Amino acid sequence: MALLQRLARLAAYLQDPQKVADFQRLCGVEGPPGWAASLPLAEARGEPGPLANGSCPAVNGGGEGDGWPRLRAAAGGEKRRPKGLGNGAIPGGAGGEGAPQQEDGKEPHQIWGRRQPRRNSLTGEAACQEIAIRNPFLYYLFNLGTELGNELFYILFFPFCIWNLDAWVGRRLIIVWVWVMYLGQCTKDVIRWPRPASPPVVKLEVFYNSEYSMPSTHAMSGTAIPLALVLLSYGRWQYPLMYGLILVICWCSLVCFSRIYMGMHSILDVIAGFLYAILILVVFHPAVDLIDNFNLTFKHAPLIIISLHLALGVFSFTLDTWSTSRGDTAQILGCGAGVACGSHFNYMLGLMQDPSPDTLPLIPPSITVTLFGKAILRLLIGVVLLLLTRIVMKKITIPLACKMFSIPCDDIRQARQLMEVELPYRYITYGMVGFSLMFLVPCLFLFIGLS
Repeated sequence: MALLQRLARLAAYLQDPQKVADFQRLCGVEGPPGWAASLPLAEARGEPGPLANGSCPAVNGGGEGDGWPRLRAAAGGEKRRPKGLGNGAIPGGAGGEGAPQQEDGKEPHQIWGRRQPRRNSLTGEAACQEIAIRNPFLYYLFNLGTELGNELFYILFFPFCIWNLDAWVGRRLIIVWVWVMYLGQCTKDVIRWPRPASPPVVKLEVFYNSEYSMPSTHAMSGTAIPLALVLLSYGRWQYPLMYGLILVICWCSLVCFSRIYMGMHSILDVIAGFLYAILILVVFHPAVDLIDNFNLTFKHAPLIIISLHLALGVFSFTLDTWSTSRGDTAQILGCGAGVACGSHFNYMLGLMQDPSPDTLPLIPPSITVTLFGKAILRLLIGVVLLLLTRIVMKKITIPLACKMFSIPCDDIRQARQLMEVELPYRYITYGMVGFSLMFLVPCLFLFIGLS
């Protein structure tokens, strides 16, 4: 009983949003003066305060009320002013007339500007804090870290692995990624813990703000992908194990710390995501070979994969009311199904054959201008085709789903909050993207001599 009480106190300590705010201040992120005290003041006046999940109303002089954060970047030397509204200047706001003055009457050496966090098109959420960034290096470093768990990274990383490095490793990485992300997203909707309260936390990102917080799926993918990459490639490729361990530590640390820095997760969320990912790897890694061999060789694998992933998507949509995590889950499942089906067709037609076991371990080739140029060309052409596939399928599937289920499509945002639209749109669109990644684009490379 005493042990449980200690664990409960430790969990409460690690979940405390003040710890997140303290880490942000340590890294040079600050809200406006009195930001931490604004919530109790608002509650005392009976005013709506900022929310832990969802968009938050302006607090303490939110400016013109456009909902976007104002960002101050520390700069030494002579004070410079923004060049105008085109560069994010705020007339009559911070950085212009009425800007904060130091006690000696001199203006602080700061550049005031506006930054627009990446919003989710379905929620329209925007940050409303006045933000001071005093360490630009950490700001951009942790933004890079958080991008390692976003769609832009996935649509570059997985194709690069499959088209330029090793399709065998790439297929198995995607299997691991699908299971880790699916279990993580479903667990969020079961536990239903909100994001860290703001204030005291400063929200530097609002794209995933409508999702629940526990566990951090960024931390899960940031742990599972590099760790699985090393587990799958070491022994198959010749390289020092120390290089792989350094990659895992740097990648995982950058992603995990970035989620706290961005104000999107508590320390407990990140630790839970890290441990959860390791648990999933321990359980599922021995089965990865079996799953991949089934996808390749079993005659009816495509039908079973499509049905199973679709059923998992329907199940995930029943766990909670609407949030962006439901669409992301369908997107992940669709991509996994498409890649598995593309792998099956590749195997049946004898395309992209894996190296024979007697050639292992593989030796990394010397990097030449020709090799580098072909790799970049494959990536550019392939990613453009994947993006075009996504655009075309989105244009087709959303109106088609609305028509099939007699749902008005005048307001796409409202329509996509219904399972009848969002699930088929995400599943079919990203299923086609995954199929193109694994089959159609490699066929094109073979045809034009880029394979």
